[in-house]
Amino acid sequence: MTFVSRHIPDMEPLPSGLLLLTALLSASRAEELIYAQVGQTVTLKPPENYKTPTYYLSWHFGELELAWTNHMSGNKVIKHENWDTALSDNSLVVKEIRQNQFGIYKCNVNEKIWTYKVLRLKVSAEPPSLVLSGRTVTLVCDAEPPNSLQKPGIHWLNPQGEKITQATHSVQVSSRHSGRWTCVVTLDRKEATAQISVTVVDLYSPPMAYTSTSSPLAVPCSVPKVSWEQIKSLGLREGHWQFFPRSKSNLVSADAQRLFTLSLEEPVSWKANQTRGLTPVSDFKTPNLSLGRTLGRADDRGDYVCTLKFESGPPLSTTVRVNVLEIAASPGTVLISGQQLNLTCGLGVPLTSDLHLKWISPERATIRSGQLTIPAVGAGNSGKWRCELWRNDTRLTSAVITLKIEPKLSVWMLVIICSVAVIVLLLLLLGFILCRRRRARVRHVRHQLCQCKNPKPKGFYRT
Repeated sequence: MTFVSRHIPDMEPLPSGLLLLTALLSASRAEELIYAQVGQTVTLKPPENYKTPTYYLSWHFGELELAWTNHMSGNKVIKHENWDTALSDNSLVVKEIRQNQFGIYKCNVNEKIWTYKVLRLKVSAEPPSLVLSGRTVTLVCDAEPPNSLQKPGIHWLNPQGEKITQATHSVQVSSRHSGRWTCVVTLDRKEATAQISVTVVDLYSPPMAYTSTSSPLAVPCSVPKVSWEQIKSLGLREGHWQFFPRSKSNLVSADAQRLFTLSLEEPVSWKANQTRGLTPVSDFKTPNLSLGRTLGRADDRGDYVCTLKFESGPPLSTTVRVNVLEIAASPGTVLISGQQLNLTCGLGVPLTSDLHLKWISPERATIRSGQLTIPAVGAGNSGKWRCELWRNDTRLTSAVITLKIEPKLSVWMLVIICSVAVIVLLLLLLGFILCRRRRARVRHVRHQLCQCKNPKPKGFYRT
């Protein structure tokens, strides 16, 4: 017995959320078995080498003749109520097969009969298609046996391709269970497959985010592949952002700051609480709950918790830990040429094995290290130093510090400066002395001009 799988083009999902499948199973030259799902298009191929100089071929379902064709290129598709059939290169095409159209089909070629048995294959999920993370989904694959003696083997493949050896499988879903589940039907070491899509509604965000005082801050959170209407249909009741500050010693505060509260009125929007200067994404038409700011701050270090609550069951929640890249310069950012400088760059916590730091000097030289020691700084060290945080080949964030290096004073420059200072002081002292002498001389002249008790004005007097 051979088992042949046929490729089925993508089709619109049925109301039950089922995807369509066709699989062909050949039992002998005289009989073929075909697995199909309700609503699928089934194609039955005529036997090989059926064409003779005078062949006549007809297709039947029970006593119902569906179509015929002959060697003279004559053909006809016989119309019947609730049947949508066609001929394609003399193959019988049954479009959107119905429940009562499963069974035995016959191909009559010059009075020789070939039999085709179309068997029902059904896959389903409960609840169907859309489900909240943390809830239980039951997947069922039901393949009709060809006869009482043969029973096909059935197993599932999850979206990651892992095998589950059950026809009925119940699982508590998370985001990793979202996607296409494949039911595999095995008979006589041959297989056919059917697929069904499960969409798990869950909050997505990376566990870590990185920023600095010279880089933007982004706190991502979203619900991918669904709309607000779909989320609301699951009983959405509340949503909010919270912030738990973290100290440099990596201790997370138990006191939460509520940043934003979700307003479910149309259109859906955020209501600000303690925003910390953060703003939501501008496009809120899709369930993108991310926050951001143009530049990070040192006090952004902490845990940001995005939460959606529903009328029943546990809430959806995800945490983004924000790390702030900081640079420390000792003894400072303004130095005199020749001084020793220590530059330290880090997150305040040990780096994981996949993270590393790079320094970019003002001369554009690259140094792979978190700490730099320059024994004697010079004019070439003046300018912007950038520290970059990398994960493998991806730059996560960077911080910038600006150094100012002032020239070192020589002995001759000190002598000149001191000499100028002494000359200025002497000039000031000489000016002061001359000013005092001039004032003393003016007072002495006035004393000589006025010596009588009763001075008379000059002129002639009458006796």
